[in-house]
Amino acid sequence: DPKTRQMLNPKLVEEILKVSRELGYRQNAAAYSLKTNRTRTIGVVVPDITNPIFPPIIRGIEDALGEQGYLAILGNTDSNSERERELVDTFISRGIDGIILASVERVDEVVSQAQSEGTPIVTVNRRMEDATISSVVHDDDGGIRNMLTHLVSLGHRRIASIAGPQQLSTGAQRHAAFLRHRDALKLETDEQLIVFANAYREADGERCVEELMARGADFTAVVCANDRLAIGAITALNRRNLRCPDDISVTGYNDMPMVDKIAPPLTTIRIQQYEMGKQAGSVVCKMVEQGTETEPSHITLPVELVVRSSTQAVSSPKSSK
Repeated sequence: DPKTRQMLNPKLVEEILKVSRELGYRQNAAAYSLKTNRTRTIGVVVPDITNPIFPPIIRGIEDALGEQGYLAILGNTDSNSERERELVDTFISRGIDGIILASVERVDEVVSQAQSEGTPIVTVNRRMEDATISSVVHDDDGGIRNMLTHLVSLGHRRIASIAGPQQLSTGAQRHAAFLRHRDALKLETDEQLIVFANAYREADGERCVEELMARGADFTAVVCANDRLAIGAITALNRRNLRCPDDISVTGYNDMPMVDKIAPPLTTIRIQQYEMGKQAGSVVCKMVEQGTETEPSHITLPVELVVRSSTQAVSSPKSSK
């Protein structure tokens, strides 16, 4: 047991492990479960495993769980609430000790009910309005504030927003932060500059830019609620022969892997993907060990503005605006 191994003399531990390997010994998980009423497994639910933000989060979760002798079992919902319900029910029926969810909506009855029935639950990257559910998230307000401040420093005043899905905490909080800091910075408040994505996918970023153009919206920059929306936005601008950043600056959020390699490299907000996963893993292990009667834990990690080539000054000699 990794948790109790440190209580033994290291030389004794190594000798025991050596003999175990020679004998081909493996712990009987079923017998362990019967004795302890635990399986030392944690269910991990993500909305879209193809989204590059999630592998670093999952790696952090696995590392934290491994340090405590737990194993992660992964499930993918494809952003489908019914699929989430099936996964949660399956995990519980198989006797998992806790669940980490990156798929939750702001109001998620499946998750609230599972915890009320005694399953330790932690949400990661998103949080619920139910404050009894522990969460590990990032400072979305600070991230949007930093991004708008950056754009204002470049001379942008008419800034469009591609907001994320409002049933998700990331979409709602980043949108609320955009409105709050837009007003604080005395930027244009034209509601025609705001459009909502239905999903965090490139195709929605493209659709949202086309909607802005169809409205005749006039803007020099667009703030996107995540990197995938930003990639889609740049694709749509290119299709209309509008260059980023020469004609319109584009920003993302998350700093997912490879956005520094696209053309142009994306200005974005960097979140601590691995650390967020590791913190979530540690929290759920603590809940399993101490019981769900412990106070919920809400961790908010700091973010960082990463300036790359997808933003430039309005007054730049290259600018056509």
